[in-house]
Amino acid sequence: MSVSLSNPATSITPNWGVRHSAAEYRFGGRTGPLRFYPFFHAGSGALLQSRPGAGALGLEEVAKRASLSKGERRVQRVLEVAPGALTWTILIAPVVASFLFAPYIAVAIFLVDVYWFVRTATVVIGIRGTYRKMKRVMLEDWWQRCLALAVSPATVDPHRIVHAVLIPTYTEPYSILRETVRAIAEAHYPAENKVLAIITRESDRPGWENVHRLQQEFGGRMRAFIHIKDPLLPGIVVGKSAAMAYGGPVLRRELEAMGLDPKDVIVTDLDSDFRVHRQYFAYVTYKYVQDPRRLECLFQPIPMFHNNLWRVPFAVRIMASACTQWQMFLSSRPDRLVAFSSYSMSLDLVIKADYWDDDVIPEDSRFYWKSFFATHGRLKMVPVFLPIYGDAPEASDRGMPWERVKTHANQYNQIKRWAWGVSDVPYATVRLLRHPEIPLWLRARRYGYMIFNHLTWATLPLLLLFGAALPRMLSEDWNLTLAADQLGLYAFILINIAFLNIAALILVERRINPPMPRTWGVPHQIWAYVQLGLYPIVGLLFSVLPALEAQTRLMLGMYLEYQVTEKVSEGTA
Repeated sequence: MSVSLSNPATSITPNWGVRHSAAEYRFGGRTGPLRFYPFFHAGSGALLQSRPGAGALGLEEVAKRASLSKGERRVQRVLEVAPGALTWTILIAPVVASFLFAPYIAVAIFLVDVYWFVRTATVVIGIRGTYRKMKRVMLEDWWQRCLALAVSPATVDPHRIVHAVLIPTYTEPYSILRETVRAIAEAHYPAENKVLAIITRESDRPGWENVHRLQQEFGGRMRAFIHIKDPLLPGIVVGKSAAMAYGGPVLRRELEAMGLDPKDVIVTDLDSDFRVHRQYFAYVTYKYVQDPRRLECLFQPIPMFHNNLWRVPFAVRIMASACTQWQMFLSSRPDRLVAFSSYSMSLDLVIKADYWDDDVIPEDSRFYWKSFFATHGRLKMVPVFLPIYGDAPEASDRGMPWERVKTHANQYNQIKRWAWGVSDVPYATVRLLRHPEIPLWLRARRYGYMIFNHLTWATLPLLLLFGAALPRMLSEDWNLTLAADQLGLYAFILINIAFLNIAALILVERRINPPMPRTWGVPHQIWAYVQLGLYPIVGLLFSVLPALEAQTRLMLGMYLEYQVTEKVSEGTA
């Protein structure tokens, strides 16, 4: 491992041959030897094979290495099996029960339709409310608002707040990484209050060169530009979370060497293709310095996959729009908001949460739960009504949509990786029972949202599309009744009214999307938005199926491995 800084220019290379004490040699909880963590360990994550390219270890071998008791192994497997088993039960039960209890199943499916109708209306209202707030926030000069604040014992001086951005990267094209760094450098915030740290693998020589070029170009526009080289210590699950687990303690050490107080540093976990809004740092600072619970806050911006939106096939574009709008809805409901992709918090909170875990894939949701328990349930999710602009999944294949197999595979795998957040269920379940100091209602609500979200993700669209037809197909007696006709008609009306809300979402999408290519004529532009109406089909293929696969894999012990999403530079399309 080595660390290089552009301002000041220095290099730090520890002697790995020296046996360090636990306090000295502690990067994200690792001390070197191969380790596997049970869910019962204080810093544990999913039991995954750490060597890239290899399959998951057998459960008996994993349990042996983790030194779990027989009872702990049983509990762990039960908690891993439970989400997938419950999902498949929800999907299979209506089929089996329709043979004997068709009227009851028909009524149950109708109630699901009613729920969907209400939920769709609620989501649309939330999205439109978030959009209005975003318009207002984007027009403000938030650094001037910071300067206008009166400093008091309850309000920190904004000049003291330093933003440290931590970016893990591997195989990222230079042009994409440069745009990410450029957005940070050009953000409307004092240069002396910006620190950037990029994590590359120690073996990634092209990555070294990219960082060096960026340091030469942008180093003078920041307080410090740090390059962290991750040696990929044994026992980790190679991926973003492990890189953050390694880089977090190194960043802390460098910031403290600059004389910075962890309470005055806001750390942003930023994906390497995301570009922060010009007002992002100032807006977060404005909220941070005024909040008496600032050290227990996690700030979540709204990801918009707009950087290459008009280059990707329509199915990928639909999923990008759906993800953005879902995050816009969650921003209207902070009680349901969870860390996603890129987010910010105080360095003090990062230390309390013991950094990121190095043995998991979904680093964002796991960090949320670690912070929730570290703050004894007092964690406050703060929506940031500003966008951060990222890339939709795209591969180097070209041609018509049906010819871009790699791009569609990247989209599928990305959603599957997000859906692997279901692996947090065992982690959260055990710890919720071990934290009685957290109010029961709060534990129940947060846990309930997590379970409900994963279950409905994989089941609700299937029940909506096919559920109403099952009782009539499998029970001839019920199919011939007047009640079946009436219930089917009511369900048809409800679902179609709910789908009309897509028109409202298209209007929002049209306002937030970047301009279309100039070469596109009016018919092409209209067709690009009409395609959003295909979400029920696209969502089934690229959202429901990946979620169902992720839950089934966890249920069967077929653990997921981290896959780097291919990125394509602008101009190579």
